[in-house]
Amino acid sequence: MPPTVVLIRHAQALHNVEDEYIWIRDPSLSALGFEQCKELREVLRTKLTGELKPDVVLVSPMLRTLQTAMASLDWLDESIPFQGHAGWQETTDNPCDVGVAVSEIAPKFPRVDFSTVDPLFPEKKTPETKLYAYTRRALVTRGQTVLEELYKRTEPVIVVVSHSAFLSKAVSGSMYANADFRIFNFEEPLSEAEAAAVGDDGSDERLPLLVYRLKEWEETRLGHGGMGWSVDQVREIGDELPVKRG
Repeated sequence: MPPTVVLIRHAQALHNVEDEYIWIRDPSLSALGFEQCKELREVLRTKLTGELKPDVVLVSPMLRTLQTAMASLDWLDESIPFQGHAGWQETTDNPCDVGVAVSEIAPKFPRVDFSTVDPLFPEKKTPETKLYAYTRRALVTRGQTVLEELYKRTEPVIVVVSHSAFLSKAVSGSMYANADFRIFNFEEPLSEAEAAAVGDDGSDERLPLLVYRLKEWEETRLGHGGMGWSVDQVREIGDELPVKRG
């Protein structure tokens, strides 16, 4: 049986406050962001119990997501693994959305297993790293790749700490405020014959078929997210993503 998935957006980071931080590589959470983590922590401690007790936490290996994971999920039993996962990093190749080398970030987060991070991280612009490119086709492909991986995992409940644009535009379609979360189950995967492409990307290419899809719990869908902070808007997967770069 496929897992239940809890998708969390990182708390407010410096680039969410001042545009100048867009040009700072891998910025930290802001002071407000750390305060948001405290509120998120209390809600998650109450919510993620019983049948929703996490079996694993996957986290984008960027500073703001790692900080959010450690500040809001540190109460989880030591037996629950935290695994870095480059597939859940943010979309653009602006400095704020590009991580630093694992050798630099890993010592700051000893609880996280970074051996699971793609060795190509944090590069996004080489032919070898085309999966991480900032194009609509690459991002929808990456969304389907991580969803397929989740679908095939054996853990009953998986928590993911990721980023707004990737989650909303390539994974679930739902909107996420800083430090908010939503809960999903998988819909039955479509066959390739059944799956419809999102649409033509304006060139000779077509987007990947959306075989793997999520269905949000009514509780978080109707409640503006688990924290009640998010906008109630659902977008099409691939919407507002660039067709090409350059």
